[in-house]
Amino acid sequence: MNIKVLTSSRADFGIFIPLLTKMSKDKYFNTELIVFGTHLSKAHGYTIKEIQEYGFKIKYKIETLVKGDTPKAITESMALTTKKFSSVWKKEQSNTDLIICLGDRFEMHAAVLASVPFGIKIAHFHGGETSLGAIDNIFRHSISLMSEFHFTSTQIAARRVAAIIGENKYIYPVGALSLDKVIDLELMNKKEFKKKYNIPVDENTILVTFHPETKSKNSNKKYAEIIAESLLLVNNPVLITLPNADAEGEKIKKIFVDLGKKRAHTYVVNSLGARGYFSALNHCKFLLGNSSSGIIEAASFGKYAINLGDRQKGREAGDNVIHCSVNKKEIMKIMSMVSKKNRYERKNIYGDGKTADKIIKILKAIR
Repeated sequence: MNIKVLTSSRADFGIFIPLLTKMSKDKYFNTELIVFGTHLSKAHGYTIKEIQEYGFKIKYKIETLVKGDTPKAITESMALTTKKFSSVWKKEQSNTDLIICLGDRFEMHAAVLASVPFGIKIAHFHGGETSLGAIDNIFRHSISLMSEFHFTSTQIAARRVAAIIGENKYIYPVGALSLDKVIDLELMNKKEFKKKYNIPVDENTILVTFHPETKSKNSNKKYAEIIAESLLLVNNPVLITLPNADAEGEKIKKIFVDLGKKRAHTYVVNSLGARGYFSALNHCKFLLGNSSSGIIEAASFGKYAINLGDRQKGREAGDNVIHCSVNKKEIMKIMSMVSKKNRYERKNIYGDGKTADKIIKILKAIR
């Protein structure tokens, strides 16, 4: 089965690792990656290096980003992505049984959209979810409409996909693929992490990941300033991973980089890669921000997540997720409360970490 896997950022690649690892060892599949988006951007950590370290087969490297994070730059990136992928799908049409894509990014939507006239079948991961604070909903639901096969993270998401596409066919609530890493990914201990990144991380560290709210883009600079002011008032070590290529992302980056320069024991990085990020999550006290990792993966590491603002609003969340407005007084109150908590011990609502095996079984059955 000839499969092309689309990966445009550190986020989707990190989720795909368990599936790609198993598919690459299975002779039934000829799995090739098409790498584009922020993977090829030095400003975002040039994360294609991590893909190369894993040794997965890369068929195409496609530069699709237009410099800048304005709505105009993002629109131009979408247009450029669609144009470049039209040539890819023309070449690969007869040699591709299935395109695998994930999520809700604007560049992912553009790459998938370009394949539609060629009639190549598409399998979409994480459809049916909701994030009301971002324009991602539009892209996610649109990709679902373009796709034939749907691998959802929950039963509720599966029902929502059925409502979007108007039928129940080929919808599989297999769980969140990223949880397989909790079982399969060899995490770094504190000493290994310090050696690789020159960053100490321990049970007092606050892991911070805050992305722009793309529906409230005029508030993002203010939100980042409030978060930075809040972090100045706590004594914990702080590890900040910078946002993806969304509108207003550069303004957030600048504020956090400046915070790192003036606050002791504050470490700011573009990307830790999947292994590094989840190793940090494994060792930290709690997660602060609005990353989907707080919603989906944190519970499997026994961690609480303080989910700020509206970017993830509408997504299913476990009891380990504490929703908080971007308000300094409220952030300080909840950080103080979570700092006193022990590990979160309840089951993760997003699955059992065996999703890749379920997907492989289904792919072999649907061909």
